[in-house]
Amino acid sequence: MGFDLQDLRRGIAAHGPVVRVVIAAIRGSSPREVGAAMLVWDNGQSGTIGGGALEHEAAGAARAQLATGRMRQQTTRALGPDLGQCCGGSVTLWSEIYRAEDLDNLDDEVILRALRADSDEPPLALRRKLALARSQGQRPDPQLSDGWLLEPVHRPETPLWIWGAGHVGRALVDVLAPMPDLDITWVDTGLERFPSDIPATVTAVPAAEPAALVPHAPENAQHLVLTYSHALDLALCHALLLRGFAFAGVIGSATKWARFRSRLRELGHWPDQIARLTCPMGDPALGKHPQMIAVGVAAELLRLGATDELKKDRRA
Repeated sequence: MGFDLQDLRRGIAAHGPVVRVVIAAIRGSSPREVGAAMLVWDNGQSGTIGGGALEHEAAGAARAQLATGRMRQQTTRALGPDLGQCCGGSVTLWSEIYRAEDLDNLDDEVILRALRADSDEPPLALRRKLALARSQGQRPDPQLSDGWLLEPVHRPETPLWIWGAGHVGRALVDVLAPMPDLDITWVDTGLERFPSDIPATVTAVPAAEPAALVPHAPENAQHLVLTYSHALDLALCHALLLRGFAFAGVIGSATKWARFRSRLRELGHWPDQIARLTCPMGDPALGKHPQMIAVGVAAELLRLGATDELKKDRRA
């Protein structure tokens, strides 16, 4: 996770000045990781740093900060002794006020700032970390050092294409859109197929021939195929097998999938290629209600992401 610049822009546009509260450092057990953040304004908040007593106290302190106008402050709380939480660690929070005029001064790659306005330059440890990350083309991890906080600007890293805006497609978008690492593209045959309240983080694309868009999807994209038409689902599966993908799930029964396998073989695909498609997707044991399907599919994608992260950790 990183500094969600787009979320901050939306928050300021909707509510005026906000306080961004971020977990800058932890010791021991904590309800959320370093970099988890929330926005707080006079009569509301969004995001979370873990809930419970820590978040409740931090939200109150942020509103007091808005009232006093103090731009930045840093606090450390021992979760057990100070707040009565069962977590055994301590959390350092960094809280800062942002207004519309501040947005133009923010870098679109890395946000680096000091707690005190009279600080000269970042500590050597942060400068080395930033230089190493840039030389390797990587994003640095969030880090607090000697009164300076470094955060990479958040970029969704997983492209997800959802093909179909029917009941299941809408349920999937409701469940998956809040997940910060998903870059969601939502495709259907016409604009009238989409709801009027599409999340700001989702790109809706009406296309008379959705399969023609498949070559424009990244080869590392994940795909969920669930249109109103079996013929369209088949055309998408055929196009995806020609394009390549990280994951492709298809909604359907065992009978539908048996027919699809046969048709895809006729279209020239080998059985081991066809086996890369997942049908049915999700967890059929949860039920057939659209929200039940969406929960099962979301769990499957999360497991897939966790497996990929584990592989990266083992290679590191």
